[in-house]
Amino acid sequence: MFQRNYETVFILTPVLSDVQMKDTVDKFVNLLKKEEGADVINVENWGLKKMAYTIEKKTTGFYVLVEFKADPTIIRKFEIELRRDEKVMRFLTTVLDKHSIAYSDRRRKGEFNKKAEVKEEPAQ
Repeated sequence: MFQRNYETVFILTPVLSDVQMKDTVDKFVNLLKKEEGADVINVENWGLKKMAYTIEKKTTGFYVLVEFKADPTIIRKFEIELRRDEKVMRFLTTVLDKHSIAYSDRRRKGEFNKKAEVKEEPAQ
């Protein structure tokens, strides 16, 4: 089957405990892996973040990023499961092109987290 690289970011409601949040993320990762046959490349928990606008009268949410490689036909099923879960406030799935894939690889390796070294100029 033809597989493409995808990235899904979803926002979970902030009223969840850490255990509930991790269980929900695991539920969706397992859905991709076991039921749909996708290869999950990376899962990042970005933590509790302030949102730009309120959703369901909430100003914060748990942000989660899931990168995976899958057949295009499973995206519809995956998004239906995201819509059905009341813990998920919003989600966005995007297809990654070759440049996005290269950027994601570099980001996972930590190339963008390094602070620029400040070069000291000799005093004159």
